[in-house]
Amino acid sequence: MQELLGRIAALDPGASLALRVIACFDELVVGNVNTRALLGAAASLSGCEVGFHQAATGTTMRVCPRGELARDRDAPPPGARRIADGLCVWLDRDGAPHANDEIILERLGLALRIRYGRDRQDTDLRRDLGQLLDPGLPLASRRQAATALGLHPGRRYRVVAAPLFAVWTEHPGGIEDVVATPFGTIHASVVPADGPVGTADPSGVGVAADVDHLHTSFTTALVALRLCERPTTTTVSADDFGGLVSVLATMPPDAEVPDVELVDAVTAFPWGRATLDALVRAGTVRQAARLAGVHHSTMQSRVETVAGLLGFDPFDGLGRTRLGLAYLVWRLRHSRVLDLPAPT
Repeated sequence: MQELLGRIAALDPGASLALRVIACFDELVVGNVNTRALLGAAASLSGCEVGFHQAATGTTMRVCPRGELARDRDAPPPGARRIADGLCVWLDRDGAPHANDEIILERLGLALRIRYGRDRQDTDLRRDLGQLLDPGLPLASRRQAATALGLHPGRRYRVVAAPLFAVWTEHPGGIEDVVATPFGTIHASVVPADGPVGTADPSGVGVAADVDHLHTSFTTALVALRLCERPTTTTVSADDFGGLVSVLATMPPDAEVPDVELVDAVTAFPWGRATLDALVRAGTVRQAARLAGVHHSTMQSRVETVAGLLGFDPFDGLGRTRLGLAYLVWRLRHSRVLDLPAPT
């Protein structure tokens, strides 16, 4: 499927998006994610609320595009799609259907039929991985979720975060689910800290943590994911940023960081972004010039311009830390790695 997706993408973007929907649900079925996660994926892909009804138990569930449960849990509408005896799904779309609504419903229905087959028609007992990764829940609740998922208190794990449209070439083989976050619905996997993390384009790998602090691994994985620079960098590890990743993970999205505005002024130059990237990685002007692929004198001139705009020397003492933090915050605020292609 992934090979076919790559070949068709250049020929027909509309067909490519449809195949991405199929590939997404394939991954979720393999991961054995729960009902809410499947509905959350469909809602994220369609951009509208998705509903599910099970007649045998009288259960109705609606999920919003960001993965939250909708308050309205009325009976299914007349146009709901019946997928099996007593099971139906629907999209709460205002206006005309989008081009990929049908394939989203089709793949959602197939995934739910698989989930509720094999003598599991009445219940969906799998614990939501989101409980384990939610820092707002009491520690006792998170520990209970970890036990239900088969995780051991004495071991360390990492969380791998990827968008629903990520292309997986190697699955990590850990516990997987779809989790709601402030940045949208994310495909999350928990893997042993010293084991393989899989290969997905794009993805972020969180710091190692015990079960009591896996929410920290998840938040740092989200930071790493948002720092992906496709197509040059498709997987980013939170370990690469040391203690800075914890600062970035706990910083409120609207935090006041004055230096970010100064970085924004530098990026207005055609060479600004590449120069800043070289400066935060280099130890000297000559090394920065090599990283940026320019002459030493050219880089020296750029450094003087940057220092004038920033009001401090990016190579002097705390100036390096200030620039590094401001540049990373700027990248997070301008990240587009989680932007999914809209249905056409």
